[in-house]
Amino acid sequence: MAAPTEAKVKAASTASFLAGLAIAVLNAVVADSSLLGPLPVWLQAPVLALVPAGLTWLAGYQARHTPRSIV
Repeated sequence: MAAPTEAKVKAASTASFLAGLAIAVLNAVVADSSLLGPLPVWLQAPVLALVPAGLTWLAGYQARHTPRSIV
């Protein structure tokens, strides 16, 4: 029998999905570099990669641990 998915994994996966979705929607709506315009061009790509990763880490860190029984 498989163990249930831990709350930390669910929270981190959901945060990553929502952050990626938000970036995709903003990119479609804005459709130019004005969203990250104040940042230098060389810094825009790392910021877009780090935002979902940072939110995923934060969600996983904040979520409660799911205790498992020893079988």
